[in-house]
Amino acid sequence: MSTIKGARERARREVTAAIKDEARRRVAAEGAPKLSLRAVARELGMVSSALYRYFPSRDELLTALIIDAYDAMGEAAEAALAASPRRDPRARWVLVCRAVRDWALANPHEFGLIHGTPIPGYAAPQDTVRAGVRVPLALLTVLREAHADGLLERPAWGEPPEPVHADLAALAAEYAPELPPDVFGAALAAWGQLVGLVSFEVFDQYNGALTAPAEFFEHAVGRLAAEAGVGPAAS
Repeated sequence: MSTIKGARERARREVTAAIKDEARRRVAAEGAPKLSLRAVARELGMVSSALYRYFPSRDELLTALIIDAYDAMGEAAEAALAASPRRDPRARWVLVCRAVRDWALANPHEFGLIHGTPIPGYAAPQDTVRAGVRVPLALLTVLREAHADGLLERPAWGEPPEPVHADLAALAAEYAPELPPDVFGAALAAWGQLVGLVSFEVFDQYNGALTAPAEFFEHAVGRLAAEAGVGPAAS
């Protein structure tokens, strides 16, 4: 019985992967708003009722694609973090940011699915949060370990106003209790600016104005590192 069950589970994983692969192709070709379970089933030679046993609705399939995209980008950031020198927090920060950019440029449609135009009628469920915070948590890890190693400088971001300070203190208590609220605020702002920098490049918002986009990006995220208090390499 266990052999039969294992075969069934493998078959289900393979069909699920095929459904998601076809859905990604359709999103790339037509855009997420036009994603249709019937169209995916037709391309795979399945009847719609069979596909519904894997994904009961379009929104559940979209959610699976979004989680996969967040996880893939997060894995790229975490791999860069793991391979970077802990005693050089500024380099670690830049390497994590570079990994996000590299992944997004290689996977523009998946990046657009998570950071592009909102999909009409779709509201991301709580299920996406765990995967969605992997990149900012990688950046926070740089700051937390720099703090633990005595390598974190006073952030250039500045002291936030009182209402913001309270919000940041609450978030820091949940995700990085050892970091001051201004450091956490700089990290939160850096996350938003990192997404903006990458989005401008992925969606060609610079309109060819930059002849050295990689160098511009590295300088920009280096400035974000300075605002968060990540100094130069330790001697």
